Amino acid sequence: MNISPLSRALEAALQEKIDQKTKPPGSLGRLEHIALQAGLIQQTLEPAIIKPTIAVFAGDHGIAAEGLVNPYPQEVTAQMVYNFLHGGAAINALCRQLQVELVIVDAGVNHSFPPHPMLNHCKIGFGTRNYLHEAAMTIAACEQAMNAGAEIVQGVHRQGCNTIGFGEMGIGNSAAAALLMSCYTGLPIAACTGAGTGSTPQQIARKTVILQEALNRHGVPEDPLAVLATYGGFEIAMLCGAMLQAAALNMMIVIDGFIVTAALLAAHRLQPAITDYCIFSHSSHEKGHRAMLEHLQVRPLLQLDMRLGEGTGAALAMPIIQCATAFLEQMASFDSLSLKS
Repeated sequence: MNISPLSRALEAALQEKIDQKTKPPGSLGRLEHIALQAGLIQQTLEPAIIKPTIAVFAGDHGIAAEGLVNPYPQEVTAQMVYNFLHGGAAINALCRQLQVELVIVDAGVNHSFPPHPMLNHCKIGFGTRNYLHEAAMTIAACEQAMNAGAEIVQGVHRQGCNTIGFGEMGIGNSAAAALLMSCYTGLPIAACTGAGTGSTPQQIARKTVILQEALNRHGVPEDPLAVLATYGGFEIAMLCGAMLQAAALNMMIVIDGFIVTAALLAAHRLQPAITDYCIFSHSSHEKGHRAMLEHLQVRPLLQLDMRLGEGTGAALAMPIIQCATAFLEQMASFDSLSLKS
């Protein structure tokens, strides 16, 4: 699919509407920028946030089965998916509090889940292959995952949602994200590798060595899709496809932390205009995330020292985005005041 840059046809009219609200120009700061962006994405002078949703994609990674880059066992991925389904995770609590819809997707967890009304069964495989020895995915499997992510977004959009945030779960996926970051940004792997789910300094040092071994084996493919297939995960590929589909549908895309932004790096290399549709929720405390945001030349909304994932940062940004469109809709203008005086 081809993602076009945002049309600027309404920009002057939107800015005029923002400036005519009963406030000093620019005094609502970033809210004004979000309101303008929302109007341009939705191509209307009356943008609105409808059925905001967080979609969390879960998948396992072949390298994690050996415990080489992860302090927690691979089985935790499946345990956390059950936690999502039972309503006990952080993202469940935040979505309930903020009245945000939550969608859970099995992209490729190394576990067979029974049917559950909240779980979307999109499994491409029982975890990827170990990229220390071979590419994590074939190009065909990577494309299959991207298409599955796109279908999830299409379904959410059909239900009326126009604003979607993304989250993830997968033991070992911070290692995959570090590899993707290094390939897409050109930064050394040491600058991209952090604690993930809680590695000690010694474990981070070992993780960095192992990831460098993977890079030494495969190099940096010229094709951005091949990079994703070589080092990514099923959940990261699904995220990439989901983001591209959301932009194609003129949805507002709310980006979470390190792993989700790694997926966006892939989407950005495939379709550079996608960032026009994105709001970056927060700067993660995970090493490398700030450099990712700098590479994309974007500013996050929040700095809360979070590094949980699950879409928690994206969920926390939703009420801010809603407030941006609310002031544009509900706040009086100087013109309306003069008519009433």
